[in-house]
Amino acid sequence: MNGFEQKVKLLRQRHEALLCRKNEPLEHDNGIYSKYRYPVLTAEHTPLEWRYDFSEKDNPFLMQRIMMNAVLNAGAIKWNGRYVVVARVEGADRKSFFAVAESPNGIDNFRFWPEPVTMPDDLIPATNIYDMRLTAHEDGWVYGIFCAERHDDSCPGDLSAATATAGIARTRDLIHWDRLPDLRTPSQQRNVVLHPEFVNGKYALYTRPQDGFIDTGSGGGIGWALVDDMTNAVVTEEKIINLRHYHTIMEVKNGEGPHPIKTKYGWLHLAHGVRGCASGLRYVLYMYMTALDDPTRVIAQPGGYFLVPEGAEYVGDVMNVVFSNGWIADDDGKVFIYYASSDTRLHVATSTIERLVDYCMNTPADGFTTTASVETLKRLIAKNRTTLSSGR
Repeated sequence: MNGFEQKVKLLRQRHEALLCRKNEPLEHDNGIYSKYRYPVLTAEHTPLEWRYDFSEKDNPFLMQRIMMNAVLNAGAIKWNGRYVVVARVEGADRKSFFAVAESPNGIDNFRFWPEPVTMPDDLIPATNIYDMRLTAHEDGWVYGIFCAERHDDSCPGDLSAATATAGIARTRDLIHWDRLPDLRTPSQQRNVVLHPEFVNGKYALYTRPQDGFIDTGSGGGIGWALVDDMTNAVVTEEKIINLRHYHTIMEVKNGEGPHPIKTKYGWLHLAHGVRGCASGLRYVLYMYMTALDDPTRVIAQPGGYFLVPEGAEYVGDVMNVVFSNGWIADDDGKVFIYYASSDTRLHVATSTIERLVDYCMNTPADGFTTTASVETLKRLIAKNRTTLSSGR
């Protein structure tokens, strides 16, 4: 074995050790969910064949010819008994693409499928696509809705000017994707999620209307819209079902994460909230619930955040960010929440339907003032005094 072959052997050994590394829950949790010691996917998990040219003649120094920068914001689905994510993979060239990875248990041993997703272009090709939400709809298709980013040609001299639309594709095998026309709406859209059931015989979408590529402007929060046909999806009317609020975790903007999970108590929603702070925009996750008979009617919303970046999660390409667009609910009630930290790596947290419903239904709501927060805290203190004194 020559030196080149030895280097290849060691490279493959290190990669295999990473892919096979066992994950474990952190020792302490908050009673709502458990986080895990290691990310489930990083740039280093991508196949070596995507990064290296293994021809000694053409690549004698065994250089990475195509570098990967990050693996993040992944849609998720249970598929043929496996835990499958469609991740956003970002190369060193800043272009994102979709790639499928699967795990036997949802918490480790994720492996990418041999090739990334070939996503057909819309009539106007996008420069960048990312952040796919997956929905297995009752019409029999699996839909992927994602952000399609293009340069804003109305600003020819500004290379940072961009537009965002919701790209739509559907599949029956997660390999072959039919690209449908982008969603047409009055405003820009970066976060659109398909509800898994028909509502009044129509497809239902959670939207986030924006005045610009980044700024929500007059967009008031998470929207709701009904469309007749996903092969020609046109939104003519949106209503805001989950509002932004001043001096909260969702002051700047908020958006639906993955599609909601149906429970006997209502629809469980996972969303992201954004506020501005001295270090920039802080992204956190929060939850709310809506009624089974009316998915637009909020029946519970705990105050504050549900999950935030902690420890090493805080550091990365875009600091102080967690984002989720995928979760999986098993038949036994266990829930796998896939979230990215700082636009760099993908993690998992696990909980149960029972715990998440309890969290939503029995955690105090935000009163929107310091006075209300203190009164809520005092009620809990008083209840605990009574409980402790009575010995119950």
